[in-house]
Amino acid sequence: MNVAMFPGQGAQFVGMGKDLFEKSPHAKERFNAANAILGFSITDIMFEGDVDALKQTQVTQPAIFLHSVISYELAQKSNPDMAAGHSLGEFSALTSMGALSFEDGLKLVSKRALAMQAACDLTKGTMAAVLALADNIVEDTCAALDGVVVAANYNCPGQLVISGEYTAVEAACEVLKEKGAKRALILPVGGAFHSPLMEPAREELAKAILETSLNTPSCPIYQNVTAAPTQDPALIQENLIAQLTGPVKWTQTIQHMRQDGAQVFTEYGPGKVLQGLVRKIDSEAEVQSALLD
Repeated sequence: MNVAMFPGQGAQFVGMGKDLFEKSPHAKERFNAANAILGFSITDIMFEGDVDALKQTQVTQPAIFLHSVISYELAQKSNPDMAAGHSLGEFSALTSMGALSFEDGLKLVSKRALAMQAACDLTKGTMAAVLALADNIVEDTCAALDGVVVAANYNCPGQLVISGEYTAVEAACEVLKEKGAKRALILPVGGAFHSPLMEPAREELAKAILETSLNTPSCPIYQNVTAAPTQDPALIQENLIAQLTGPVKWTQTIQHMRQDGAQVFTEYGPGKVLQGLVRKIDSEAEVQSALLD
């Protein structure tokens, strides 16, 4: 069985999508439509901009969404059996599988990015990567500390990202290193994604999601907050809303997909981050990048 997977924030690079724009009339049409929908030339930043401009959340998220969805449209010859996206990538998955229109998907991603940036400016949180420590030890440590700090991204066994208030995350890093973590390192991110500090963004995005028409996707979507498959539009909306303050259960998602018969995992979008994570979760899984015409 075949899986389509879509990356999240962090996969961006300057020049991303330029080759698609130059080689494909369909890609050019999509990118030009995106500039009109967003109200600024995101293609200028993607193709020719500087790293700092591309790192801005309100640019990064729609840029990765565009690259991922267009890559899928150009590469896909047959429908996958299941799909998933890492954080932002869940919107790319839903759009590619027909649950959201291209325009609605891009608008939601843009609103999500702006809401998250506003929440980051308000709360001043952060995230940290914890390596080579069991998930339950990280979870228990975070729960025992004062302040807001939670497990946010279950990327693969031995790689868990925590998120929350800066002082609480900093304290957690010290305790986790004492408990045997190979590394517990504060990440250069703009805020505490996938933590309770994103509540203002969750409330704002919830309105937009509930007002957006959602179709039944062409295959089951394994969503971040549950790591379980669904094609129910109402449940998909509920889980999308919960995603902003809930964890990304990527490890559990891939494990459940494998249990359900997944064999080949194809990544659509910039970079190869998800391919590397899948290999670490299950070394017997076959992974590949999208082959574009």
